[in-house]
Amino acid sequence: MTAALTLADVLDLRAYERAREEYRARVIDRKRLRRVALGPIMTLVFECVDTVRFQIQEMARVEKILTDEAIQVELDIYNRLLPQAGELSATLFIELTTDALMREWLPKLVGIEGALGVALGNDVVPSVPEEAHAAALVRDTITPAVHYIRFSFTPAQVAAFAGLEEVALVARHAEYEERTILPDPVRQELLGDLRGTTKPLPIG
Repeated sequence: MTAALTLADVLDLRAYERAREEYRARVIDRKRLRRVALGPIMTLVFECVDTVRFQIQEMARVEKILTDEAIQVELDIYNRLLPQAGELSATLFIELTTDALMREWLPKLVGIEGALGVALGNDVVPSVPEEAHAAALVRDTITPAVHYIRFSFTPAQVAAFAGLEEVALVARHAEYEERTILPDPVRQELLGDLRGTTKPLPIG
């Protein structure tokens, strides 16, 4: 099981500034194995302790968050993104670069957060919106450009993820059907999440 991050896991600003350059480089390297393009306008970043902790540290740095109480607010928000064993947790980015594209695509992609999947042969593990994020979606005529989703696997599906020759990320939306085969290094990285064995990077 992935343990929630606590105040003890977050460096104060001076300590983080000293460690930031090296830590940031390591996190960027890890993110390269966790970033998967799905068609021309979507990218998923699969979250883990390092991506979440980095986000909290960077948020604290930019916004000069100094108190334990304020850091705890960020922890409460971002801990929800951590995957547990048997899960993949991802942030879905709909990457539209102009107002015209946003006006075209965001209304068409309503429901996309529940229309992705991990294809294991003929079996597809469906995406499920993160609960708090789903509760906050109050507009049903346009979708946000960022979604938080999970994929929950059975033990047999974890074994298939590890053993099949081909595993793919798929979009099965009426307005957007795409398929991306996961490269083996990406699959091996994500297998650590599914098995609960992903090791956090050192910081500080």
